[in-house]
Amino acid sequence: MGIELEAGEIERLGRYLALLMAANQVMNLTAIRTVEDAVEKHLLDSLTLLPVLAEAQAGAGDADGEKAALRVLDVGSGGGLPGLVLAICRPDAAFTLLDSTEKKCGFLRHVSREIGLENVTVWHDRAEVAGQDKSSKREKFDVVIARAVGRLASLLEITVPFARVGGLCALTKGQKAEEELAEAKGALRLLHAAHAGTVETPTGRIVVIEKLRKTPGAYPREIGEPKRNPLGVESDIR
Repeated sequence: MGIELEAGEIERLGRYLALLMAANQVMNLTAIRTVEDAVEKHLLDSLTLLPVLAEAQAGAGDADGEKAALRVLDVGSGGGLPGLVLAICRPDAAFTLLDSTEKKCGFLRHVSREIGLENVTVWHDRAEVAGQDKSSKREKFDVVIARAVGRLASLLEITVPFARVGGLCALTKGQKAEEELAEAKGALRLLHAAHAGTVETPTGRIVVIEKLRKTPGAYPREIGEPKRNPLGVESDIR
């Protein structure tokens, strides 16, 4: 994949995977049960986002034009995929992991302490609620990432509001990425965002969305509404 990891990063990734598999015995973090599958379907799939983060770094800066730490939000982080994996390999970037389940947030905090990740913050909240927080969350991030959270037409409403104007959403999808993009055209228009490209990876596809203008204040809608009634999708299609 053209990605080089340092020895310390490989050790931390192994430690994270061990903690994930152990915690999965008592809470539902992943359906994968073997280490071999977890390496390919979790670690490698998460690492495919590294080139997207590297590209986004060029647009991250402060008012004086100096480079600032890349601000990344992982929506629906769950067991830390892809957020924790990327935080291990990008210690220079600031990662925020958002999840609506307190037990999963507790696991994310535990792992961050255990492997010494000082660049990770964990938020326990619903994306629909956090996305309306103009003081500290809305339109504050350079890159918003999400993996296995839902179809694009619904997912865009709970990710795009967090991105700064000019920022990106990098959404990990499977073979139905193009079908989901076609379905999400209305959502992109309403959210003032555009499809910037789709990256083919050894494990799937990454749909990259650019935020063109500020998100209208009506979005995201109330809890559950983005999933029940995806933006711009006719009821007969749903």
